[in-house]
Amino acid sequence: LLVLDAGSSHTAVYIYKWPSDKQNGTGIVTQHSECHVKGGGISSYAREKGGAGRSLEPCLEQVLKDIPKSRHHLTPVYLGATAGMRLLNIANPTQSEEILEEVGNKLRTYPFDFRGATILSGQEEGAYGWVTVNYLLENFIKYGFVGRWLSPGRGTVGALDFGGASTQISFETSDTVEDKSKVMELRLYGQDYRLYTHSFLCYGRDQVLLRLLAHFIKTQGAGPHVSHPCYPADFSVSVKLNKVFDSPCTAEQRPVPYSPQDSLTVFGTGNYQHCLGNMSQIFSFDKCSFSECSFDGVFQPKVRGNFMAFSAFFYTHVFLQRTTGITVTTPNLLVEATQSVCNMSFKEMLVKAPDQKDRLQDYCAASVFIQVLMLRGYGFDELSFPRISFTKKAGDTSIGWALGYMLSLSSLLPEERIGLRKALRHESWTGLIFLFVFLLLIGTGYLLQKTYQKKKGCDSVI
Repeated sequence: LLVLDAGSSHTAVYIYKWPSDKQNGTGIVTQHSECHVKGGGISSYAREKGGAGRSLEPCLEQVLKDIPKSRHHLTPVYLGATAGMRLLNIANPTQSEEILEEVGNKLRTYPFDFRGATILSGQEEGAYGWVTVNYLLENFIKYGFVGRWLSPGRGTVGALDFGGASTQISFETSDTVEDKSKVMELRLYGQDYRLYTHSFLCYGRDQVLLRLLAHFIKTQGAGPHVSHPCYPADFSVSVKLNKVFDSPCTAEQRPVPYSPQDSLTVFGTGNYQHCLGNMSQIFSFDKCSFSECSFDGVFQPKVRGNFMAFSAFFYTHVFLQRTTGITVTTPNLLVEATQSVCNMSFKEMLVKAPDQKDRLQDYCAASVFIQVLMLRGYGFDELSFPRISFTKKAGDTSIGWALGYMLSLSSLLPEERIGLRKALRHESWTGLIFLFVFLLLIGTGYLLQKTYQKKKGCDSVI
């Protein structure tokens, strides 16, 4: 099975193996391989006709080689677009439809079973990410020593996703969810799960950086120079206004008058406290019509249990450890590491992380955002924050919504006829080989014992 994760900043293509065996109605899926499309997400080709489809070609050619030719026509293909396309659909629905039609037509030119291209809702993206995390942790089901799939009977883990245009929080809760639109009920492997899940559009990494810059331009005036406390003090960059204000996330902050092609120079001042103060203004913590909210008036019950944070959460966590030597495991360590990065010059960061040259100026802002989001927004504290695991992969499988989406789809797809299946799965062969070796060792031991006893008998006769 083939799933294209058409994100806001790039597209990833995942190949999953699915032997069609179902456990209580849900398929058993493993990742075979992945390919990452070069360039931006498909929404970035809104003004380049044919560009979105062409961008997929190198990875689709690779997929042709990765999947046996005899199974090409049997391989279902799905494309799911996320927050980047959700934003484009708000700004220009016609362009959004054209891009989906374009990538769909491109996928139909390949010998696979194309099943459709769609834009996932934020709630679906969050929930499928939660499914992926818990499937990979074997919280739903696991292959037991006895050679059967078993229910492990343990609790689930919450999921925290930080993409380019949105961020998601999803976790199982028994608390009353006052806003029923935040509840998603799933049935997997014969069990029912009730999730709290919410996606914050415009709170992804790329959009947060744009909103922050738009905030500085608006508050300081669209003059030729704008100071940026989250940029290193020895860094400056020239920016055209249309690069900042073309997004639906920043459109309301456009200066008046607005000249899209006008440029301004942004120079860093490297001030953690000013960065924190301005970043906090992107959130709204004041209004809440429920008993408790995270931010922007969104209801959220208290976070409980373990969580897994992935995507840009993971990359920022790794960067903080790499440049400061601090492994962030508590709220205080997050604050300490963030302050340390925000106080670094661009040259200092470049020495510590030369491969991140094009992104170094953004890590202070991204770290401060995560600090405000997790501690003040989601409400993680000294007890709950240490229960967050920052991860990119579980084994060889990438963490994201795609696998969870595939598992959900597998509940709907019919099983293949028996003639198309292999006689035994890899796990079954492993078990049989182990049993064969075990019996062989027992048999060898028995023969050695009989030989020894026979030889001993002959010696005693002599």
